[in-house]
Amino acid sequence: MKSISQADLKGKRVLVRVDYNVPLNEQLEVTDATRIIRTKQTVNRIVEEGGIAILMSHLGRPKGAANDKMSLKHIVSKVSEVLGKSVTFLGDVLDADVEKKVAALKPGDVALLENLRFHKEEEAGDVAFAKQIARLGDIYVNDAFGTAHREHASTATIAKSFPGRCYAGYLLYEEAMNLDKVLNSARPPFTAIIGGSKVSTKLKIIEFLLEKVDSLIIAGGMSYTFLYAMGVKIGNSLLEEDMVPVAKDIIKKAHLRGVDLYFPIDNVCADHYANDAKTCITTENHIPDGWEGMDIGPRTIQKFAAVIKNSNTILWNGPVGVYEFPTFEKGTQAVALCVSVATLSGSFSLIGGGDSIAALNNFKLSNFVSYISTGGGAMLEYLEGKELPGIKALNED
Repeated sequence: MKSISQADLKGKRVLVRVDYNVPLNEQLEVTDATRIIRTKQTVNRIVEEGGIAILMSHLGRPKGAANDKMSLKHIVSKVSEVLGKSVTFLGDVLDADVEKKVAALKPGDVALLENLRFHKEEEAGDVAFAKQIARLGDIYVNDAFGTAHREHASTATIAKSFPGRCYAGYLLYEEAMNLDKVLNSARPPFTAIIGGSKVSTKLKIIEFLLEKVDSLIIAGGMSYTFLYAMGVKIGNSLLEEDMVPVAKDIIKKAHLRGVDLYFPIDNVCADHYANDAKTCITTENHIPDGWEGMDIGPRTIQKFAAVIKNSNTILWNGPVGVYEFPTFEKGTQAVALCVSVATLSGSFSLIGGGDSIAALNNFKLSNFVSYISTGGGAMLEYLEGKELPGIKALNED
């Protein structure tokens, strides 16, 4: 995969697929500009080299029809603010005058097209629509890792219109390289920490990681299905009964492959799901009837800490407790601290998943890990061993 750093951009119109699917408030103002900020390096490279950056993205799910609330015109001022440069709004990619607007752009300019998902052909990966987009540029750059798992017109199909002129932006390139580093060239011992509420949503990741890791920590709501499968009483804790046979199979596979599996050995429990619930900490793993596990206990924290401390590569996806409630945040905070300390001691750590990232931010530890992946669904599919269409298209160029 070629990085944008290898491209000759001077005087070129560079079509850049970005992921500006940012949250808006009721006044249609951007409330979190992280995704815009992450593209700044790519856009700066283009304008500093004398190219013209023509940005394109989607916003929300307009289902193939124009929707004013999902128009990218609402984010132009924020994009201009973040990039430190006035951004021209070009309007719809199929408008009759859009080519004239593009022709009027000068080297160093930045422009933004309207929401591509206003056309159903975008999500369909339509070849003719991709060619309509391609007519506006000389070079194609994909910097939208968050949509790299979608085979859409602007993320995959369009690459065919730019033979030898397709590049990965800095964000997409770094995401792919760091995920690849963890999955294919991890320095052992390699530990994965998988949390979250349900086994079903992380099943494919767990199965794929069993082929890669030395140690696998499973915590959070999903751990209770595994504990139940092992004969542990879990009270009213979250349980996916249909996943119990799957959990047993995963445990068996881990033992056969020599992977060390770790589950909670004590739990912070609540009598109901609330921050102000009555709590108790189990002295053994069994949870009493009428109580539900909400966080890992102190002995589990010590156990997990020892495993993380001795790891040279760490992947963390998903909280280990209901961290949204301050009463039950200690386990996730402890894991975040342990991963940070291990990173400062020389380990490579990659954190992904909205809840894990939110937890790191909440505990002010984001600057103490090696890499934070913001790819969401794309990162999950990458961790499942799937080839992402957006990356595949660049590799085939």
